[in-house]
Amino acid sequence: MGNYPEELVAPIRQDLTSVGFAELMTAEDTEGAITSEGSTMLVVNSVCGCAAGIARPAVKMALQVAENKPSKLVTAFAGMEFDAVNKAREHMMPFPPSSPCIAFFKSNGELSSVIERHHIEGRELPELVNHIVENIKEI
Repeated sequence: MGNYPEELVAPIRQDLTSVGFAELMTAEDTEGAITSEGSTMLVVNSVCGCAAGIARPAVKMALQVAENKPSKLVTAFAGMEFDAVNKAREHMMPFPPSSPCIAFFKSNGELSSVIERHHIEGRELPELVNHIVENIKEI
């Protein structure tokens, strides 16, 4: 059980699942997504304003314009799926916990990069979209 009522987070979840993101509900889901074959883009979703105002819109726009898409698009919800998010954060070390954030993993599960909250807040949408697209290219 998370910190927020499900009726509050349901539309926030749908913002990403409606464009092909799979939800990570357990630590096992997260481990499997990151370590299985194929590149992975993982969004740690959040109820905060910067997630709604720039992070999720930028992710969706970047996926529309990126030449190569990650093999797997996955998301875990901070404040809700604690085990899934904590497992994701283990794979994002040495980056500190951050939500929202966007992590990119190579096919072997190796962390390629993380776009942390402080990289998201206060940025213009086109700038963040370009930053996400550049990170996608590296995986």
